[in-house]
Amino acid sequence: MLGQILLFLVNTVVVLLVFVLLLRFHFQWLRVPFRNPVGELVVVTTNWIVRPARRIVPGIAGLDLATVLLAWLVQGAGLWVEASIRGFEPGFAGLAAVAAFDLVRYSLYILMGAVILQVVFSWLNPYTPVAPVLDAFTRPFLRPLRRVVPPVGSFDLTPLVLVILVQVMLIVLWNLRPALAAL
Repeated sequence: MLGQILLFLVNTVVVLLVFVLLLRFHFQWLRVPFRNPVGELVVVTTNWIVRPARRIVPGIAGLDLATVLLAWLVQGAGLWVEASIRGFEPGFAGLAAVAAFDLVRYSLYILMGAVILQVVFSWLNPYTPVAPVLDAFTRPFLRPLRRVVPPVGSFDLTPLVLVILVQVMLIVLWNLRPALAAL
């Protein structure tokens, strides 16, 4: 029972930190403005770890490599702690590969959540302060689909198509994960 509690706490802290670090990375990559409630929350909760890392790891071509490297290291450390609690001794290559793989999965979850939130807010309160953030975050992914998927009446089905595509990718990634863990 104590092991389960410890696993839950470690997993919760690690996943929350990794998600916030990935949000910061994606906001900068997709040029989502940080002058909004979500952006400010992301910056405030990650500055303590990102600022020192940026002194060591430079960005390349507008990508915040320090932030994504920190997310990868935190996820890898979390996987190692989880394996240690369960009594396994994971290999470094498998741990590193699964941690990188999990960052891709988590990024897809963030995208899917942003699309779903954008749709819900467009119905309930299209003028919410979060709407421009969600639009800036999802626009690069929805724009190519809008060229292919025509609107049905006055309904834009591209968010639904994107969620389905992301879900298919998540299924494929989840089934590939055990092969990476064996490295």
